[in-house]
Amino acid sequence: QGLKRLPHRRRSTPPLSAMKIAAPLLLLLGSGANGVAVHQEQRASVAANPIRKVVTMLQGMQKKVTEEGKRELDLYNKFMCYCKTSGGDLDKSIAEAEAKIESMEAATKEGRERKAQLDAEV
Repeated sequence: QGLKRLPHRRRSTPPLSAMKIAAPLLLLLGSGANGVAVHQEQRASVAANPIRKVVTMLQGMQKKVTEEGKRELDLYNKFMCYCKTSGGDLDKSIAEAEAKIESMEAATKEGRERKAQLDAEV
């Protein structure tokens, strides 16, 4: 009774600048909470379903085996390349060694003859 009422101000809509800021924030907050809830729900369903666990484990194993297969194929290809290129080098070095053996045998025979000659002269 002794209080005086102040006139009530009505604002029909918030200012436009406030709406421009609030709208994206609300969208982000809404989608983030929803995304977290969905992720947690998926986690719970994976944890609760043993078949899903097995399928997930098999998919992980398949991925790992595929990666190992690619690495082994690369190593095999490198080894085959080495075998092809080094085989020619090996044949070449064997031929050179056999020729050297023949020349060394001739040099040894010559040395023995020279030694026998020098022994005879002494």
